[in-house]
Amino acid sequence: MTRRLARAFTHLFALLAFAWSGAALAEVQIHFHSFNGSVLFGRYPHTFIVLDGTVDATGEAVNENYGFTARSVTAAATRDWVEHLVEAEPEKYISRTNRHFSITLTDEQYYAIIREVRRWSMEPGKRYSLSERNCIHFVGEMARVLGLRVEYPEDMLRRPKRWLNHITALNPQLGAEPI
Repeated sequence: MTRRLARAFTHLFALLAFAWSGAALAEVQIHFHSFNGSVLFGRYPHTFIVLDGTVDATGEAVNENYGFTARSVTAAATRDWVEHLVEAEPEKYISRTNRHFSITLTDEQYYAIIREVRRWSMEPGKRYSLSERNCIHFVGEMARVLGLRVEYPEDMLRRPKRWLNHITALNPQLGAEPI
């Protein structure tokens, strides 16, 4: 009888451990990325966020990314306010970008990020300015939503990798090193 009882407890413990580990996997992470840019590939320096994982409350799978840019890349975008666009990066580019740091989100934080992305996306008019409201400002607002310290030094407003390294250094609680 003791052997059966021990086996039953072992099975119960294994079942609880499996259920507990499944719950631990139900989380969404946000990753902060930069792209160095390349004139050869027609890509300019850029920063964006990646969200992946599972929403705990609903079990919804998440695999999204968002960046902020000018709707049309023209000479006007370098000097004037122009139409904006929140867009997703093609999957093939993400693996070639710099991941600076990641944060595990609560469901509430995930939904707050999505609300902020939608707010930026749905703003009317010309809301993109290379020097005053670009991809760095967009990603900075996502970081602020999560309670991170954010600054926008003027000499970094067109240097996403350097800027995200700066944000990493401002927030030692991230446990990340600048890259």
